Amino acid sequence: MEKKRSGLIIFIKNPVAGKVKTRLAATIGNQRALGVYLNLMQHTRDVALAASVNRHLFYDQELNTEDAWSNQDFIKDVQVSGDLGKRMEAAFRTVLSRNSKAVIIGSDCPEITPEIIASAFNRLDLADIVIGPTYDGGYYLLGMKTLHTELFTEMTWSTETVYTDTINRIKAKGLLYSVCPTLSDMDNEDDLNKFPRFNLS
Repeated sequence: MEKKRSGLIIFIKNPVAGKVKTRLAATIGNQRALGVYLNLMQHTRDVALAASVNRHLFYDQELNTEDAWSNQDFIKDVQVSGDLGKRMEAAFRTVLSRNSKAVIIGSDCPEITPEIIASAFNRLDLADIVIGPTYDGGYYLLGMKTLHTELFTEMTWSTETVYTDTINRIKAKGLLYSVCPTLSDMDNEDDLNKFPRFNLS
């Protein structure tokens, strides 16, 4: 298989009330939080479809061939078990076996655009790593051309130091990196209030 291709990895959760956007659900309820997540997934799907890449969709629980993610447009798989690092490492390993570049995104970034994704892949022409930080200290995007397992192992996830810890590991390995614009993600009701268009069922 020709490997001079770009592979976009998309992590999503199977949309089940009470299982998605739990911090948001704590204040607005499970059903409204599910509606917000479905809107976020639609935004993510539209952005991915606008990107000229191979699209690899990884569900957190089970593969669905009959949902809104077209089987023609998305190569579907299921995330491995384990923490976020193990799941991302496995996804990168799979996608880099078929593509020369891989970028991962989630499904809770209301500000992500096709232009940002295109820029991330272009940045990998010169950099080893591309990363997109979030205002809460994490990141919404990570990309590489070679699997760097040290960015995934023994990391404390879902904290305000994830981005800084990742950058420190990149620097320790002497890798060249490029930083995309800082964006918001959506975890709680304050975040939702900044992006009211996602609060529609």
